[in-house]
Amino acid sequence: MIVLKTNAELEKMRIASRITAEAIELAGEYVKPGVSTLELDTIAEKYIRSQGAEPNFLHLYDFPNTACISVNEEIIHGIPKKDRILKEGDIVTIDLGARWDGYNGDSAYTFAVGKITPEVERLLKTTNESLFKGIEQAVPGNRVGDIGHAVQEYCESRGYGIIREYEGHGIGTKVHEEPGVPNYGRAGRGPRLLPGMTICIEPMVSMGSPKIRELADGWTVVTADGLPSAHFERLIAITDNGPEILTNFKNL
Repeated sequence: MIVLKTNAELEKMRIASRITAEAIELAGEYVKPGVSTLELDTIAEKYIRSQGAEPNFLHLYDFPNTACISVNEEIIHGIPKKDRILKEGDIVTIDLGARWDGYNGDSAYTFAVGKITPEVERLLKTTNESLFKGIEQAVPGNRVGDIGHAVQEYCESRGYGIIREYEGHGIGTKVHEEPGVPNYGRAGRGPRLLPGMTICIEPMVSMGSPKIRELADGWTVVTADGLPSAHFERLIAITDNGPEILTNFKNL
């Protein structure tokens, strides 16, 4: 069931989303060679709690940490570790959320670690741009398929692979609600977008093949060919005035 939010509920989601975005930006300031992914996780968790919120990924489906932190070929659900040390030329995705007064935020951003190759830089740029192509379609009267089609067309026309096994989603009192928001699809298909809907749009894009595999830890998903992937996510409210980005980064 798709839950439409009241103005009061949207205000709570704005607060949860602000904290989410600020936690990602703060952790991103520490992304540099020599830093462990567990250090980034700790920074994010401390900030979320300092704002009177809770990290909503922690123990969600038994996930062990505050943030999913995925490096290079890791697409999603990377588990932060003290011995997972970032090095020059890596890319790292920080994906996390905060819960405030019963409502959830959720967002992700892929950061460069130092200087990255032009090829990887283009992957990040294209993936982030495709997110905003999807957001442009998040208007009342359009359908979920319009979002996925826009993302897919933008990325595949530039030679990148769309990860199909994972998708965006509705969000509210639960981190994952209806509807699912795939990063591919046919325009004009799927649930209709209505004012009051809150959804996460999150392209996950590979430099090579879109085929995936799951590691033995039961969480981390990587590209089957070992090539890098990028992941950008924003939480959007559908309004009569168009899409409102709730996880609105200030400096990214």
